[in-house]
Order: sequence, then C-alpha cells, then structure tokens
Amino acid sequence: MAKTNDPSAVVLSVGGLVGQEVNLDEFLHQLVDRIAHAMQADRGTLYLVDFSRGELFSRAAHLPELKQIRLKLGQGVAGHVAQQGGVVNIPATKDEQRFNPDIDKLTGYRTSSLLAVPLVDAQGTIFGVLQVLNRLGGGIFEREDEQRLQDISAQVSQALQATSLYTELLRAKEAPQQPVSYFFNKVIGESAPMKAIYKTIQKAAQTDATVLLRGESGTGKELFARAVHVNSRRRTKPFVKVDCAALPGSLIENELFGHEKGAFTGAEARQPGKFEVASGGTVFIDELGELPMPVQGKLLRVLQDREFERVGGTQTVQVDVRIVAATHRDLAQMVREGKFREDLYYRIKVVELGLPSLRARGPEDVERLARHFIAQATKRHHLAREPHLSLEALERLKAWHWPGNVRELENCVESAVVLCEGEVLAEHLPLPEAGKSLTTSATLTTPKDAPVSTLADVERRHILGVLDRAKGNRTQAAKWLDIGRNTLARKLKEYGLGEE
Repeated sequence: MAKTNDPSAVVLSVGGLVGQEVNLDEFLHQLVDRIAHAMQADRGTLYLVDFSRGELFSRAAHLPELKQIRLKLGQGVAGHVAQQGGVVNIPATKDEQRFNPDIDKLTGYRTSSLLAVPLVDAQGTIFGVLQVLNRLGGGIFEREDEQRLQDISAQVSQALQATSLYTELLRAKEAPQQPVSYFFNKVIGESAPMKAIYKTIQKAAQTDATVLLRGESGTGKELFARAVHVNSRRRTKPFVKVDCAALPGSLIENELFGHEKGAFTGAEARQPGKFEVASGGTVFIDELGELPMPVQGKLLRVLQDREFERVGGTQTVQVDVRIVAATHRDLAQMVREGKFREDLYYRIKVVELGLPSLRARGPEDVERLARHFIAQATKRHHLAREPHLSLEALERLKAWHWPGNVRELENCVESAVVLCEGEVLAEHLPLPEAGKSLTTSATLTTPKDAPVSTLADVERRHILGVLDRAKGNRTQAAKWLDIGRNTLARKLKEYGLGEE
C-alpha cells in the first residue's frame, strides 16, 4: 500500500496546538482523519488512558459512526498496546486472539487488518494509543507502515504533552490506587475534617453542580477545585483557572468572556475567553469576591442560561462548562453591604465547602504534609538524598499553629531542605518561638482553637506517642527515644503518669 513518505506532512498545525486549546476537539478529529488518509486506512482512532479507572477510551475517531469505546487495560489490541507497549500489526483479525470482536458488533464495522502503536511521553509513560485499520477485503499494513505510524505517534505525543488534556490524564496516574482518605488528587490528609471534604467532593463531582470553596488563604483551594474536576465526567476536558485578584477589574471581563475584533484599541482579532477555552471542562474562578459588579451580572447569566456575548460583540455564545469558585471573603456580608449580587451568591453556592485551616486538621496531617513536601523539595532541587525529620523537628512542626496554613508549611519545609547540610532535618526549620511570627518578631494573636504548647507539653505528647507505638513496653520506648529506662520512668512520674 503506497503511503505518504513524509510523516511530518500528516500532523499539520501541531505548533498551533501548543498553548492554545480552543479547538482541541476539532483538531484531534482532523488529526485522526489525516492519519487515516495518509496511511490509506479505512479508519483511525486515538485512544487515551484513563489512569483513575485503569481503562482506555476512544478520544477521537475517523468516521462518525464510531461510538466512544472503553476498554480495560490489556483488553483488545489497543488495550494490549496501552499496557504492554510495542507495535502490533495484525494482517488478519480472524486469526488473532487479542482482537476483540465485540467492538465490531458495537460499531457495525468488520475489521480485517489493523496496526496500533503507543503514545509515549518524555518519561516513558504510555498515555494513549494510535490505531489504524481496514475493513474486510481491504489491504494489510506493511513493515514500513509500522515505522511511519511510530513517527507520527512521536509527533502527536509531543503535541499532546503541552496540553491540559495530558496534564489531567497524568494527575490521575500519580496515585490511582491510593485510598481516597489519604491521597485525593494532590490533596493530602486523612483527618476527620478532610474525610468529610472528600465525601462531599465525591458526591458533587458526579454532577455539574456549581461549587463554592471557602477558606483561609493557603488552604489549597485550587487543589480542591482540581479534585472536583478530575473526579468528574469532565476530567479529560480542560481545567482553566481565572484569578480575579491578580487581574485589574477592567480586564477580568475580557479574560472570562473574550472580545471581538475592534472591541477596543489593540483588539486586532477575535480573542476567545476562558469560558470558550474550557469548553466541556471546568472553569475555576479564584477570589470570586474581587469580581466587579458588572461582570457579576454576566457570570450570573452563564450560570443560568449557559450563554454570553464577547466584549464588543452581539453574537450570543453558548458554553458547556462547570464552574468552581473560591474565596476567602465573607460573601454573605458583602451581599449585605451591597458589594456582591444576592442572586449570584445563591446561584454560586449550590454546593458550599468550608475548607479547614491546617491548625483545625490536627498534627497527623501536619506530619503527612511535611513528609510529602520534603520529598517534593528534594526532587525539585535535585538533591542526592532525601533528608529525614528528627523527632525534635517533627514536634516543632506539630506544635506550631500555622497561621499561613499549608502554604506556610510548604515554604517552611522547603527552606529547611535547602539549608540542611546532613541527612536529618533538625535545627533547620525556620520556626519561631511560641507566639512569634515567621516573618517578624511581633507577637501574634494565637487563634482560640490553637493554644500554644509549652515545651513540656510537646515532650509529654511525644513520649506518650512513642509508648503507644511500643504498646506500653517501656524498655522499647526508651530505646526509641534514645534515653535510659530510668530517665523515662522519671519523666513519666514528673508528668503524673505513675509507676509501672
């Protein structure tokens, strides 16, 4: 079968895909069409891996009658390639055990021959499959076709790695088998407040309900917004963020809704807004309380009717997006003050999640987060070894009340990892004395739910924790604490814990 000799001629406009996903669906379908025509195949299909479910799903296909197909990894030829890698060239499907005839029954198509190659990223992870095939009576694919499709696959892989579609696929891969209570997308924690949040997110994610995230600065609102997205049916579509606090009020409307050519000085071409860019996916509006009143009205219309007009335009644009918003401000108070629309307030808080502060989550989450950030910092700064937390350092972390929440903990740990000269983090943590700020010597007002612990309290909790791990065996506990058994007995007596 004579094919085009130049694979690069097949993947046209790949450069335009990088950083610009307005027409991603259209691009992918055109891409698969070009691949099928270039390979002189009757059909072409682009499959992607859903790591969260251990499945392969058809993302774009040449010929409209093909419905979306989902396969378990290892099932069918495409599922085999996604799991095992390599090139599979089948000249006659009737003689091939790996071929799944149920797919032909689903699509009404009779496959004679097929060729499939994996999509592999820069880290060697297979995240999809390119497959071409012929109907009964069609030709077979030759050895040169295998190399040609591999060359095309390399180009497609490179292009997709620059898109949020690829990013969202890989998010689910990072911990697909971890229990929800410990690792939920990139949110770490298993304290009671966190478990309640996970449960609500799981319920909300199965719908298209608008979600409002409330919480102090530094609690990780964007991560929770992404958790909603990646657990929803929209997870393979774009996740687009708009930070209202980072934009002048005059630019927020343009950022969200886009503009028409000539709408203002410098508008030389039509520019789509974030709602169009996120078509089919999720728009995360951060710091919603900073949204200007005129823009609040346009957002309300999107929530109610799923439509808007671009700046300077009259054509109504229909959108299919899910909205997740976040704020640290009291929107109800802003409504009373006339600074936020009451109708928008009730539309935006269909599902409302109050994110817990780090001090409310408890010391167990502080420890888990600290260890996670140590591993991250070690990798980010290309360190040879990952330093370990000393018991003293761990207790200092647990005793601090973290007014800056998770963001403050992350910065604190990263600083310690960078400054650490050995293998143990001990004195490197830039934590102040009780009641002092990390950035100033001024005394802080300690939150009521986070009383400052004395050194004796910290020591007492630590000793009791070690004793509990040792199941009450004082000899073992003393060994772990690196103190004599008599010293341990004296400490326990001082704390009023009595004799053995």
